[in-house]
Formats: sequence, structure tokens, C-alpha cells
Amino acid sequence: MAEYTSFGLAVKTKLLGPPVKTQKQLAAQVSERTGLYVDDSYISKVLTGRRKGAKVTKAIQEILDLPDGPNDST
Repeated sequence: MAEYTSFGLAVKTKLLGPPVKTQKQLAAQVSERTGLYVDDSYISKVLTGRRKGAKVTKAIQEILDLPDGPNDST
């Protein structure tokens, strides 16, 4: 199992806070916002650094109200 990047950890932590969301719900919101096909598997790849997906990352930051910081892979 791949480890989460710092961005991935921030996203997972934010998903746990009220209101609780699943990766599947997040993927649906990202798809709606970007017009791209995004599923929970793709979200997982972004959170573990196996995919960069700039549009997807930006949409996640906007949806979860995360700061625009460097999306590092550590």
C-alpha cells in the first residue's frame, strides 16, 4: 500500500472532519467541477503521488477549502 503525500494526508484529514465525506463523494464533486471523469481510484492515486492531476488537485483544494500550497510527494 502506497503512503500518502502531505497533500494526501491533508485531504484525508479534511474528509474526516464535519461534514464527513468519502473519497467517492469527493470524486463525484471533482468530476462535476472539472468535467473530467474522476473516480475514487484516481483520487487515491493523486493522494499517494502516483498521479499529479493539476486540475483535479486544484478542484480538491477548492472543494475542501485547502490552501494553495506546493503539492509535494513526501
